[in-house]
Amino acid sequence: MREVESRTKPRRVVVVGAGIAGLAAAHRLLERGARVTVVEASERVGGKLLTGEIAGARVDLGAESMLARRPEAITLAREVGLGDALQPPATATASIWTRGALRPMPKGHVMGVPGTAAALAGLLTEEGLARIGRDADLPRTEVGEDVAVGAYVAARLGREVVDRLVEPLLGGVYAGDAYRISLRSAVPQLYRAALSHTSLTEAVREIQARTATAPQTGPVFMGLRGGVGGLPPAVAASVRARGAEILTGTPVTELRRTTAAGADGPTWRVVAGDRVLHADAVVVAVPASAAAALLRAEAPAAAAELAAVEYASMALVTLAYRRAGTALPDGSGFLVPPVDGRTIKASTFASRKWAWIDEENPDLLVLRTSVGRYGETAILDRDDAGLVDVSRHDLREATGLTATPVATRVTRWTDGLPQYPVGHHARVARVRAHVAALPGLAVCGAPYDGVGIPACVASAYAAVDQVTGVPRVTADPVPSAPGAAGE
Repeated sequence: MREVESRTKPRRVVVVGAGIAGLAAAHRLLERGARVTVVEASERVGGKLLTGEIAGARVDLGAESMLARRPEAITLAREVGLGDALQPPATATASIWTRGALRPMPKGHVMGVPGTAAALAGLLTEEGLARIGRDADLPRTEVGEDVAVGAYVAARLGREVVDRLVEPLLGGVYAGDAYRISLRSAVPQLYRAALSHTSLTEAVREIQARTATAPQTGPVFMGLRGGVGGLPPAVAASVRARGAEILTGTPVTELRRTTAAGADGPTWRVVAGDRVLHADAVVVAVPASAAAALLRAEAPAAAAELAAVEYASMALVTLAYRRAGTALPDGSGFLVPPVDGRTIKASTFASRKWAWIDEENPDLLVLRTSVGRYGETAILDRDDAGLVDVSRHDLREATGLTATPVATRVTRWTDGLPQYPVGHHARVARVRAHVAALPGLAVCGAPYDGVGIPACVASAYAAVDQVTGVPRVTADPVPSAPGAAGE
């Protein structure tokens, strides 16, 4: 191994991980005057954001959209020269495939929780709608320090609300189980409202009224021409142009504090491939299990907490059809409640949703489905052809699509989405407390403050604030767009 010279002015920082969180951290560190090296175990940057092609059409093979009403990701895209590529969905009209039919996605709810029973008319049965009406007469349901979204909503409004709407919406974000997912971490505005309201529907109406007094303009979600998977390479190009080094195919095998002390305190020793890097600070921006392995020597308590974080695996099936003679229902796609017993959990009509795909490929219709939720492993054991077959079967049942695709592509995201069970906020607080005891060390990414792209960028900025001595401002985790990619 060859030793890399350490310097303290400007501060030298190593970022472990070149997903969007690690790249955003590097981008912000350069603005603070740091000398930055980014180290990535895989051969490419981007993590769970990835573009590719099918039948010559450019597509996203991971998350496809960003929450536009949270500014971090959109601002970052503009800062790295992608402002002209930002594009909202051409249609935001989606459906729920339930009880044998595609039913319009209801309006007037907060992550599936309605303000009135009427908001879910047409989706629920008459019994389900009547059960919502009982909420106002029920005694208070205590939520304590945290509670599962599904358990709390079912107690107030009945299981049908959870099973037909809350579950598929949360499943689109986390590929998880609503009866395990933390209310406090996943839907914090509802958690806060539950602390001060007896009636859940009344709490939702208050949230809606508060929102109406300061309405937000512009699209809710945003994509990028060519795919949001183009964001990480653009950030990487920007940080390289400003002097940062990005090492791909270079796994970090050791992270230790040294006894040497620079002007700003102890330095860090990072063994990366055949190199030994010395730095004043390290930002760890990798999945929880990888972070646990790196932190085990210096922060064993944090490592133990991170090792307990569970993940869900999933697969995306992208299909391209000849447009001629191929018909689809209106809208951008549909979500599928697990209670209906289908295999796919969602489908996106990509050519409908994104104008750039339609414009670039006028003879094609591009669709994608997603398969796999937390705890579902058998379906993902099927080979690619098997996943294509079950996707085509469910698409035929939902939409009547009988045509044969001209091309298919399966993208597997093994352990792709961290799970946020009850108590997740407390685990994250414990991890951060243990890490904060070590000067010059911070963690960021999807395991902590939200799995959406803007939340990961915000988490990166908070980590940079920590290692550069800027007071941290805590923001609620905000999930990105629910949809076929878990984005």
